[in-house]
Amino acid sequence: MFDANDLMKKMRPNEKINYHKMLEDMIKIWKSHDEKPKVILHSCCAPCSTYTLEFMCQYADITILFANNNIHPEYEYRKRANEQRVFIEKFNKETGNNVLYIEEEYQPMEFFKLVKGLEKEKEGGLRCEACFAYRLDIVAKKAKELNYDYFGSALTLSPMKNSQLINKIGFHIQSIYATKYLPSDFKKNNGYKRSIELCEVFDVYRQCYCGCIFAADKEKYMDSFNEGKNYGYKKQF
Repeated sequence: MFDANDLMKKMRPNEKINYHKMLEDMIKIWKSHDEKPKVILHSCCAPCSTYTLEFMCQYADITILFANNNIHPEYEYRKRANEQRVFIEKFNKETGNNVLYIEEEYQPMEFFKLVKGLEKEKEGGLRCEACFAYRLDIVAKKAKELNYDYFGSALTLSPMKNSQLINKIGFHIQSIYATKYLPSDFKKNNGYKRSIELCEVFDVYRQCYCGCIFAADKEKYMDSFNEGKNYGYKKQF
């Protein structure tokens, strides 16, 4: 199966990489060889998986891995995991696809151990970078364990996430495991806009903060958690 690193080698030094175009080039190669690869994608939430699945299911057999120990509190984790599972069921029924779903055990203390010393980092800083790497590492291990052709993440759909950084981490993790990384920038070509439309079509809950306790506190939602309030359907991060 084609390795995206072969495309990287053709680029000029210090050239900013268009990861969406790289994915499109890979798809052309798959089609020219009449290949439909098996891809396992980490998903942070149902909203980010909406357009990602609509796009990728045209070209690959997809499994969604829900592995997000960063999500706090546990109630919110359970809500998002259930929303992801239900969306996939609806998506498969409506489209005729057969997206598979794997949910890892919820172990929030693993996340807190990971970010110890990074608690005061700004959003998008070193704490988030460590979290991206942690979750991409989990999906890469799963790809190797279950013999998938590629691993990747739906994280790149969000305009609030640094796709350049996520892809850089993904390629680094590829160098550690005997599996291939799938580059992406799913927000491109109105991918994020389409995800909002699909959330309305499938009645998908769109959360109002990224997931971790630090993001919730920054967005002033911790008081609502403590009071047991329901935030409703707000902007997806």
